[in-house]
Amino acid sequence: MKSLFKKIIVAIITWEARMLIARTRPHIIGITGSVGKTSTKDAVYTVLKQKVRVRKSEKSFNSEIGVPLTILGLPNAWNNPIRWIKNIIDGALVAAFPGNYPEWLVLEIGVDRPGDIARLTTWIKPDIVILTRLPDVPVHVEFFSSPEAVIAEKSQLVDALKSEGIFVFNNDDEAIVKIKEGVRQQSIGYSRYSLSPFTASADKTVYQNGVPVGLEFTLTHGTDATIVSVLGSLGVQHAYAYTAAVAVGTIFGMTIQECAEALRAHIPPPGRMRLIEGIKGSLIIDDTYNASPVAMERAIQALKEVRTIGRKIAVLGDMMELGQYSVVQHEKMGRMVADVADYLVTVGIRSRSIAEGALESGMPESKIWQYEDARLAGKDLEALIGEDDIILIKGSQSIRAERAVEELMKNPQEASDLLVRQDSMWLRM
Repeated sequence: MKSLFKKIIVAIITWEARMLIARTRPHIIGITGSVGKTSTKDAVYTVLKQKVRVRKSEKSFNSEIGVPLTILGLPNAWNNPIRWIKNIIDGALVAAFPGNYPEWLVLEIGVDRPGDIARLTTWIKPDIVILTRLPDVPVHVEFFSSPEAVIAEKSQLVDALKSEGIFVFNNDDEAIVKIKEGVRQQSIGYSRYSLSPFTASADKTVYQNGVPVGLEFTLTHGTDATIVSVLGSLGVQHAYAYTAAVAVGTIFGMTIQECAEALRAHIPPPGRMRLIEGIKGSLIIDDTYNASPVAMERAIQALKEVRTIGRKIAVLGDMMELGQYSVVQHEKMGRMVADVADYLVTVGIRSRSIAEGALESGMPESKIWQYEDARLAGKDLEALIGEDDIILIKGSQSIRAERAVEELMKNPQEASDLLVRQDSMWLRM
């Protein structure tokens, strides 16, 4: 019954969103990839709101429900049928009387199952498509025949690009570069490790009084260059998101300096390598939004590179929906973290393979703690943590690793503002 109700709701709000698009004809920026969608979407919005009336997907509204809700400007009603009925009524009113509707929509478009993007692109035709990253073992690969099938699914958004549209792509990703070769429309590359029209370089962590507070990098476009700052977060992935946003900004006539200035006030979304004050003078790197192999690799690399006189502690949870690749990828993370962290804490059944990989790589068993519950892991860590320790916390959504962050943050009363999944529905789960 619940499944039938969902199908009916999706059908109705999708029809309303289609009607609204047909009436208002907004320009659309579609963002997809296996990692970095939300961070890129938010950075693009921060730049474009300086120039045009623009709306972005809220949080990670990127599914068959989330995309229509974004277009209609409605909240997720979760499992509340009365709120869904209200959404349907409100959606009909918006479709009939759109008012001063945004000129541009920045839509994050994700993939859970085969056919997801194909269904959306029957009625969404982007003016700009941004493709962020297509790693060898993407998240959700469990539901596809192969990683190549995931790539083929995501590339359908590029196929839906309008004939006069623009393709903005990660030039460091070999799979994306191959897709670009078949694109007839104008293409603009951005990169960190290869040369492209928009190249980030010399990224480095910024410290204040010995404590990391963000990062900065040099962005080069032709003969022009500027420094771009990322406040309150770490990781080279932000260089990619910000550089993609600058590339889009120049399409709208902005200089790279104007884009960099707009991004100076930008705060990366919660749970994406955000820096949070921890107990006893420690520092938390909160990367709890979700986890995939490439994202976890980047997080561990960031932990390796950051400087501290204290210890480095990695709290790593399960990476979900990897299917046949699960054990191998979890063991790989264990081998990697063994060379970085003084202590490893795993959360979840699958992450036991992380512990096994670390143990095989020489990490002492006494330095490896294993848990099934993230909150309990956080509580037990309170006794271990000391001044200047840095704690990386990361795991897939279902692990709810943000509960460990809440146990260890200096000001837990700020959880609703700083952490992911803090609305009432999530907190009841």
